[in-house]
Amino acid sequence: MQETFDWLYDRSLNRQTKGLNLYNLIISEQNILLAYRIIKTNTGSKTAGTDKLTISDFKMKNKQQFIQEIRESLVNYRPQTVRRVEIPKPNGKTRPLGIPTMRDRIIQQMFKQILEPICEARFYKHSYGFRPNRSTEHALSRCNFIAYHSKCHYVVDVDIKGFFDNVNHTRLLHQLYTIGIMDKRVLAIIFKMLKAPIQGIGIPDKRTPQGGILSPLLSNVVLNDLDWWVANQWENFKSRHPYKEIRSMYGALKTTNLKELHLIRYADDFKIFYQFS
Repeated sequence: MQETFDWLYDRSLNRQTKGLNLYNLIISEQNILLAYRIIKTNTGSKTAGTDKLTISDFKMKNKQQFIQEIRESLVNYRPQTVRRVEIPKPNGKTRPLGIPTMRDRIIQQMFKQILEPICEARFYKHSYGFRPNRSTEHALSRCNFIAYHSKCHYVVDVDIKGFFDNVNHTRLLHQLYTIGIMDKRVLAIIFKMLKAPIQGIGIPDKRTPQGGILSPLLSNVVLNDLDWWVANQWENFKSRHPYKEIRSMYGALKTTNLKELHLIRYADDFKIFYQFS
């Protein structure tokens, strides 16, 4: 599948995703089998959803039958109820976690594998949470670089309260379309995933449940507009005057009333470094 992922990344980078049949890629045999293998090796595969099934109940005795069952479940897809658990936090409070059934986890992984390269091509380079080949260490390294090299010693520290529980579904679908996910059949199924009933609560009118395979990617899609808006205030400032080097443009910007600022984001936590004078 790596060649397909690279091809999707390049198409997205060049704004050429319109007309792509993403649904067929999602239900391809190779993509389904890859999703199954990834879920199987995940430590959470032994955690059951509301249907009490774990990955042990999904042993692939007949490969073609398994693939056919997954495809058929997507024809008129109805996500199963999400199991809700409360995870203790260091401050004594709890964090709600949604655990989809094993079938829905496999399906979400199938979608994630195809959507991720398209989104990655459009994501801001200095967001580090829930992204391939990125970690907290990369975010800390960027913070140190900005503080010592760019001399930005003032920091605004932001944590979006209740971010995952307040994601607007309609706006999210629009953002997915804008970022390059234009297959309407895929968007329709994602909408159904967002509306999966939650145990003890019912059908949500907003939120992306923490614990879902697809939720981290969707959260980055939601905040990608913020990333680029901040970046365009300085780092990627769109000047009408052509400059041979980016450093020359920054030098010119320092003669204006604009403030040098840099954003580093990890999930819903982010910092904006800036110079006061």
